[in-house]
Amino acid sequence: MASEEHLDHIALEDEMRSSYMAYAMSVIVGRALPDARDGLKPVHRRTLYAMNEMGLASNRAYRKSAKIVGEIMGNYHPHGDSAIYDSEVRMAQGFNMRYPMIDGQGNFGSIDGDPPAAMRYTEARLTPLAEAMLADIDMETVDFRPTYDESSIEPVVLPSKAPNLLMNGSSGIAVGMATNIPPHCAAELIEGLLALMDNANITIEELMRFIPGPDFPTAGMIFGSQGIKSAYETGRGIIVLRGRATVEADEQKDRKSLVITELPFQVNKSKLMERIAGLIRDKKIEGVSDLRDESDRDGIRVVLDLKKGQIPTIILNQLYAMTPLQTSFGTILLALVRNTPQILTLKALLEEFLKHRQEVVVRRTAFQLKKALERA
Repeated sequence: MASEEHLDHIALEDEMRSSYMAYAMSVIVGRALPDARDGLKPVHRRTLYAMNEMGLASNRAYRKSAKIVGEIMGNYHPHGDSAIYDSEVRMAQGFNMRYPMIDGQGNFGSIDGDPPAAMRYTEARLTPLAEAMLADIDMETVDFRPTYDESSIEPVVLPSKAPNLLMNGSSGIAVGMATNIPPHCAAELIEGLLALMDNANITIEELMRFIPGPDFPTAGMIFGSQGIKSAYETGRGIIVLRGRATVEADEQKDRKSLVITELPFQVNKSKLMERIAGLIRDKKIEGVSDLRDESDRDGIRVVLDLKKGQIPTIILNQLYAMTPLQTSFGTILLALVRNTPQILTLKALLEEFLKHRQEVVVRRTAFQLKKALERA
């Protein structure tokens, strides 16, 4: 009975509430959401930092992915090797990343949904963009923290010369929240940043003269601008994407073909063709005599030969209506600002990047001054 006096009675609902909140914040801060400053989640940041520490610069030799994954898992990221390798693969895929961070050698998957080769077969190194993200990291420009086992240290954020969050976008599902940020053209972002630096009171409508909308790696078209305006002004919006198709005529056979050369972002080409073939088979789309894939390393080319007398625009509109050749991108501009998830406007995202770069430049200058005084 005496031992019972030392027991603390805790309500089950209170314990569940506190435990769930701890788990939720761990997922939000530690895995699922990008930092507004460098646009990276922890696994991507650790991957780039580990590769930099291994000396895998863009002008150096490739290194086996298995070696890279082992280095990251052993020193920085105490999770499964598949999660680490998946992040490496994604940063090397030109159809997923507007500006790839990793230069991969070997089979890193395809737009058809083909899986990458096992990590023991592929090799990788950093791209020049990744080197720009890491530039000046050895000049006390960012804070470091102990790694999971306190055997080393890792950066809290990268110096990030490039506005990566908007350049490459990001997506992730946390507990009770999600982010889905589209990629943009780097040149347009730089123009927008310069305009913001010149005029801190610039409106989002004025910023859109420099940054008219997202720029997806698989190209395609954005149908309408209202979704873009809503996303930039409120942090939420639905952007309608369409693939691009041209009409080719065969004068000798008096027939025309629809040729799809660009797809909406994250649309699987093989599944798109399966969907089109199913609609043709079920006679929901009539007037197509042949469907074939002529894609090669030079680009996408999906050909639909039309029967004589068919009007290409009618077939194309049917494809937009019934297949993933038209899809929507639900934009949520959610990112971590000082470890707190926030939905941001376009202007707020640019401001967070500029504040980060200002801090990096000030700290770099202070470091260089300190070294100069030590040499004097």
